[in-house]
Amino acid sequence: MAKKTSLKNHSVEDLNRLVKDKREELRALRFSVAGSKNRNVKLSRTLRKDVARALTAVNAQKNA
Repeated sequence: MAKKTSLKNHSVEDLNRLVKDKREELRALRFSVAGSKNRNVKLSRTLRKDVARALTAVNAQKNA
């Protein structure tokens, strides 16, 4: 994931696409983890935080 400073340079459409991709990746991870014993909890946390960062950047651009 890109750093917070580089998210400011993206357009709202790019950020929305990034949110969509990360949410799909998180959904796929949840289904793949359900059947396996080897859980990568940190990847799930990272994906959720990436989504939150992108949504924060979208709202900052909309309100600016």
